[in-house]
Amino acid sequence: MKKLKCYLKEYHPIVHSLIFGTVLISLTSSMSLPFLAIYLSGFKELSFSKIGFIIGVGSLAGTFCGLIGGVLSDFIGRNKLLILSLLGLGVAFIGFISTSNLGLLISFSIVRGVSQAFFGTISKALMADFTPESKRFRMFSNRYFASNLGFAAGPVIGALLGIGGNMIAFVLTSVIYFGYALSLMMMLKSVPNSGSKAEVHDEERIHPSLLWKVLRSDVPLLLFIIGGILLTTVHGQMSVTLSQYLQDHFMDGVTLFALLMSLNGVTVILFQLPLSRWSERYSLFHRILLGCILFACGEIGFAFSSNWALFIVSMFIFTLGEILVIPAEYAQVDEITPNELRGTYYGAQSLNEFGNFLGPWFGGVLLTRYNGTVMFLFMGCVSLVSVYFFFAGKRRYNKKTKSAIDSGKFFA
Repeated sequence: MKKLKCYLKEYHPIVHSLIFGTVLISLTSSMSLPFLAIYLSGFKELSFSKIGFIIGVGSLAGTFCGLIGGVLSDFIGRNKLLILSLLGLGVAFIGFISTSNLGLLISFSIVRGVSQAFFGTISKALMADFTPESKRFRMFSNRYFASNLGFAAGPVIGALLGIGGNMIAFVLTSVIYFGYALSLMMMLKSVPNSGSKAEVHDEERIHPSLLWKVLRSDVPLLLFIIGGILLTTVHGQMSVTLSQYLQDHFMDGVTLFALLMSLNGVTVILFQLPLSRWSERYSLFHRILLGCILFACGEIGFAFSSNWALFIVSMFIFTLGEILVIPAEYAQVDEITPNELRGTYYGAQSLNEFGNFLGPWFGGVLLTRYNGTVMFLFMGCVSLVSVYFFFAGKRRYNKKTKSAIDSGKFFA
């Protein structure tokens, strides 16, 4: 009880509200969004590739709109954009179950992707506003843990209640978004000047013109982003095409998929801290290399799994790769980021989300034209190819740093 009281006192109530909301949102959305491909497959006019495109186009829209989230918040304020994004998410989830029209489904997916991108960007910025710099790392770790906690429990609860992936789950998710938007709006109103336009600092703004100049001039950053897009392609297709494959080829495939999604979340919760500490003895590149190898092994496992046990083992291996890759990938970009351009470089890294469009769409194409084995093996190869771009980016950065040091010595 004392530890709980200390934790509650350590952070601002707004921070606690956003972390609790993260658990609530991930819990309900994990009962619906990962099953969206299965739900849409009930419409005969929608092929695997069309379903992949519907889901992926939302991430595509979110990728580019996420870049301007900081700029937009500078004009209308963080609070308003945060509430609008939650309302947009609520509308999108209701929209998914209200129509079978391809155009409308694409529109709702775009609304979901843009709203998700804005909520992710602004909520993190708002949490940082209310948290001292010395406590921000732990605060964001708590947020990541809260997200995985919801995603670990959601699919299992949905499967046990018999609502995983059906209309009730989508309605429940939408209601949670609307309710959370209302409660958060009331809480934010009680905090004077929170999220106002004036509080958005210059270093947090992402300027599209500057972003384009940085991408053209900083080759290591560009190579890291390409590698990141490839990795996100592998990770982004996993839930969408895996759900379609399991539903099509296995009895109780939906239940198996729910189990695998929960296993993914539970594995992150249990192994994130010990595996991260163990990996700190290695360089960032070697962590990425090992993570990509585990990604590939997991995909090979999916390709040749014929029963539940093999899929469970494959998902466990795949998730270990995820634990290694995601933080190392962000840290690799952070390593080359100038302090005065932190917002711009972080904005550039959000281009990785383009893989969340490529993965579901192209994975669906491979699944439609060929089969699951070809799709999984292809994605395994993509994860290994991504290693080259991280290696090349790191090599270019080392040469650039060495040249700058030599130049400094020369002029000294």
